Amino acid sequence: LKKVCCILVLSLAILPLLLYIRNPYVLQDLSYAVTAVQIGFRLAKYGRRKPLYSVLDSFLDKVARHPHKPFIIFEKSSYTYREADQESNRLARALSTHAKLKEGDTVALFLGNEPLYVWSWLALAKLGCTAALLNCNIRSKSLLHCFSCCEAKALVVGADLRSAVEEVLPSLRQQGVRVFIFSEECDTEGIESLCDKIQQASDQPLSPHLRANTNLKSPAVYIYTSGTTGLPKAAVINQERVWMATFLQSVAGVRSDDILYLYLPLYHSAGFLMGLCGGIEKGITIILRRKFSASNFWDDCRKHNVTVFQYIGEIMRYLCSTPKKDNERDHKVRLGIGNGIRSDTWAEFLQRFGYIRICECYGATEGNIGFVNYVGKVGAIGKEHFLHKAASPYALIRYDTEKEEAVRDSRGFCIQVPRGETGLLVAKIGVRTPFAGYAKNNQQTEKKRLRDVFVKGDIYFNSGDLLKIDHEGFVYFQDRIGDTFRWKGENVATTEVADHLIMVDCIEEANVYGVKVPGHEGRTGMAAIKLKEGVDFDGQATYQHVKNYLPSYARPRFIRIQSSVEVTGTFKQMKGRLAEEGFDPAVITERLLYLDDAKGYIPMTQEIFSAITEGRIRL
Repeated sequence: LKKVCCILVLSLAILPLLLYIRNPYVLQDLSYAVTAVQIGFRLAKYGRRKPLYSVLDSFLDKVARHPHKPFIIFEKSSYTYREADQESNRLARALSTHAKLKEGDTVALFLGNEPLYVWSWLALAKLGCTAALLNCNIRSKSLLHCFSCCEAKALVVGADLRSAVEEVLPSLRQQGVRVFIFSEECDTEGIESLCDKIQQASDQPLSPHLRANTNLKSPAVYIYTSGTTGLPKAAVINQERVWMATFLQSVAGVRSDDILYLYLPLYHSAGFLMGLCGGIEKGITIILRRKFSASNFWDDCRKHNVTVFQYIGEIMRYLCSTPKKDNERDHKVRLGIGNGIRSDTWAEFLQRFGYIRICECYGATEGNIGFVNYVGKVGAIGKEHFLHKAASPYALIRYDTEKEEAVRDSRGFCIQVPRGETGLLVAKIGVRTPFAGYAKNNQQTEKKRLRDVFVKGDIYFNSGDLLKIDHEGFVYFQDRIGDTFRWKGENVATTEVADHLIMVDCIEEANVYGVKVPGHEGRTGMAAIKLKEGVDFDGQATYQHVKNYLPSYARPRFIRIQSSVEVTGTFKQMKGRLAEEGFDPAVITERLLYLDDAKGYIPMTQEIFSAITEGRIRL
């Protein structure tokens, strides 16, 4: 018996070692599993409560728990949780009285990042209304399109955006829309001042009965896709999706004593859901900034003792491009949450600014699937976990970039790619993983639904993204279908080409896309680049680099030099217009270059353009 006990004790002692050898991430996987289960229980509990326990109710709990704790710090002003509650109460009463709002109505918000944005959303939530978060950079046709998508009854406007609204005011008045602007007075017919009405309103709490019929499936906000290739679409975000997005901070390890630096636009899911709503759920202090500034980033972090920040797109690279300073490791930042950081920038960022845990994640505003890199593996956008896959079934399937459709077998079903290969991410649409689609846009909603994927009758969400999963379960972003193009019978990943181009000493940014060439199948590569300050384009070095590191079919045949690479409000590169303009020097006034296989990159002339389009030069 003693011998058996010794063997048992020894087995138990070496079991953790065996588990670690088999899976070195076992502890992180276990921690993620515990957090995921806790989140599941909390969401189920919130859903069962009548009336619904929403993020607004979480905010009101924080007001009661620590009324004097700073909630929003903006420029030279600081607002406590109680002050934010009172400001939003006044605004809610003013809108209720003068706009005659009721539960279920939609109100569009057209403001930049400022406290009034937060008060406006809280006010609408207290009235049981849905907020449509309009991109404050859109104008004219796009603005009207976004507004009409959600059938808003009223429009609330920031004072600095008055002229943008006046452009479309006749159309809004035809639709019977009430327009309110944050000013003491307004002499424009059809636009009503709001600040004077707020001052006359009471700051007493509003009755929860005003939102008594709200449930988990009720629309909470409309958030618009960036519209990189066309007009934006209004994604329907229900109360359940809001909660799920806020929980990312729990997965990342945000604590209630953290201070969050938020400069991402509040009209976007990252800034609004993961940043603002996530901060409310944790009860933390938020440093709100109008927009990102690389030169002020670390000074702001030191001034406000920031411990957590969000990032998206090229933010990290912008920070790495700033002049080096002696005090750049002098900060309290311990955690960065976001998506879109390249592996080389990730490594450079940590080496330069000290150890900061980076929690990279993946997901689409309207999607029903997401990943989190809770391990911190450089370059990965997430890690597979059996609990996650059980709750949210997904797969990577073969995709034909030339035909722009999923590859199907002889039975008509999609083909799952093996580990290590690139495939299109699709996620099963079901009760636990719904896809609400886009407001008033059945055509675009249906385009995101992929039917008969693995069995007859099943429906999957088409993410539009090409991913790869390695043998350890780490997930890597490859490209977007539409960004990937086919040339010489080969698929070209634009992100891969861009990553190589920015390795050339003279190039700071690169936006790669495919352009059509008469007489040729597919699209050939073109890059819009921004040069480093004070540096001229080195055609020979660029040619030598792409020749050494890229196959012939992936080398950009044309280069367009811009003063700045165009991006959306969330730093996604704009490709649609560039691809349409092509490589015609008569259309493009910026400097153009052509890759001559014998000479390298040379100036693009009208003679070369004519020779290509007439077939005298074959690419």
